[in-house]
Amino acid sequence: MKANSIRARVRAEMTDEIKEVARRYLATDGANLSLRAVARDLGMVSSAIYRYFPSRDDLLTALILDAYNDLGGCAEQAVSAVPVDAHATRWLTLAAAIRDWAVAHPHEYALIYGSPVPGYQAPEATVAAATRAVAVLGQILQAAARDDALERNDDLLPPEASVEDLDRIRALIAPDVPRTVLARALSSWVALFGQVSFEIFGQLRNAINHPAEFFEHQMRAQARYIGLRLA
Repeated sequence: MKANSIRARVRAEMTDEIKEVARRYLATDGANLSLRAVARDLGMVSSAIYRYFPSRDDLLTALILDAYNDLGGCAEQAVSAVPVDAHATRWLTLAAAIRDWAVAHPHEYALIYGSPVPGYQAPEATVAAATRAVAVLGQILQAAARDDALERNDDLLPPEASVEDLDRIRALIAPDVPRTVLARALSSWVALFGQVSFEIFGQLRNAINHPAEFFEHQMRAQARYIGLRLA
């Protein structure tokens, strides 16, 4: 039993080392990972790395899971520190946590929110990790609906073609929230990541010199759009 424990620990440590080297390659080569190059940097024969990751896609999946879980954990922790009835503040905190993580981890952000990796198909196992952050948004909306704290905006109803999609998403993250509110919140979610992506990928360079302040302003505007009451 003790020998098994030592082997498991050694395997876990080597797995972490492989992923750490692979993350460095993300900074220089993007998702175009080479298991041979990673093995070379670790001083391993190329065949040895396949005992840990049978293919490039397996290594990519491990990095993607780590990135989604790290982002989701940061979002959950940040929002949990805000009173549950401070709905707009929780939204702003969630948005800031996502931006802060992306700024600190631009290459991991690019891996999960950048261009799709040619030839790579994410497995079902990534879904739960990928939805952790949006689940926090659902919690914010649910609490606001429970507290009757959503402003009634005179929106056009979502198109009939989108109703089934909206109802499926509502059932997953915010079942008590009206479709119109959820539709606005999803638009704001897209705006949040669009703003972050423009910053991370350099599209705001020479245009917005104070991106953090501009981001907060935009997220406050999105809070009003969703219907969350700002203090």
